[in-house]
Amino acid sequence: MGKIIRVFPVKTHATPTDDLVVINRRPGFFDLCDEVHISVAFTWELKRAEQLQKLWSPDAPVKVGGPATGERGGDFQPGQYLKQGCVITSRGCPNKCWICSVWKREGGVVRELPIRDGFNVFDDNLLACSRKHIEAVFAMLRRQKEPAEFTGGLEAKRLTDWHVDLLLTTRLGQLFFAYDTKDDLEPLIVASKKLRDSGISLTKRGRISHKARCYCLVGYPNDTMADAEKRMRFTYKLGFLPMAMLYRPKDRKPDQSWCKFQRGWARPASVSHMCKNTTL
Repeated sequence: MGKIIRVFPVKTHATPTDDLVVINRRPGFFDLCDEVHISVAFTWELKRAEQLQKLWSPDAPVKVGGPATGERGGDFQPGQYLKQGCVITSRGCPNKCWICSVWKREGGVVRELPIRDGFNVFDDNLLACSRKHIEAVFAMLRRQKEPAEFTGGLEAKRLTDWHVDLLLTTRLGQLFFAYDTKDDLEPLIVASKKLRDSGISLTKRGRISHKARCYCLVGYPNDTMADAEKRMRFTYKLGFLPMAMLYRPKDRKPDQSWCKFQRGWARPASVSHMCKNTTL
């Protein structure tokens, strides 16, 4: 394999930062390579990816890939399309949520991959993996210098006592759950009790520790900002620091008022301020 330049339509916290990474621009004089890979994480980036493909194709063969294209994921290579420290140990999810394309892309099954070193787990549904695999992932996390993070999300419905025991063996940074639909609420309440009883979600003074967080979907059809705010505050009462995730229709851009709402409920400092008088 020769020299590959990886092009990303947008930069995120997980975008690699090495010298062969390019963010949303045409090729420059010194951008010499054998191949160009355009990585597309979100469907709303596809149009820009097409434009970038046209800009780069005169210089080298171009491949467009990534979750947004609907292609099935392969084995994980650290630092290639996610920055060093981010790791994927499995792909796929057995659930068939209407808001998610993972199960369509991966065939509705979970594939366990070879475990690479990293501290930030991006798996689609780690808790759907076998116990042997999950225990091996935690053994890997305990070797890392950085606290473990689970930004890919943990499914509340699958959280068991032995999962919590494993979490307690690990230095924790952040672990995310999800409150996307009404069906998520009851499992989230049960998971909240497990995390509270273990001391993970609360500090010794009984305040939210900010280790346990929760993605909360907002702005979907028939949602209102009043209802969305109620969900956020209830999530906070459960001991999770909520983070709003904006529903994005395929056929149009999201309403700007919802974009503003989402930004306000996405920053930890802002959320903590708005919820400071909320009784836990």
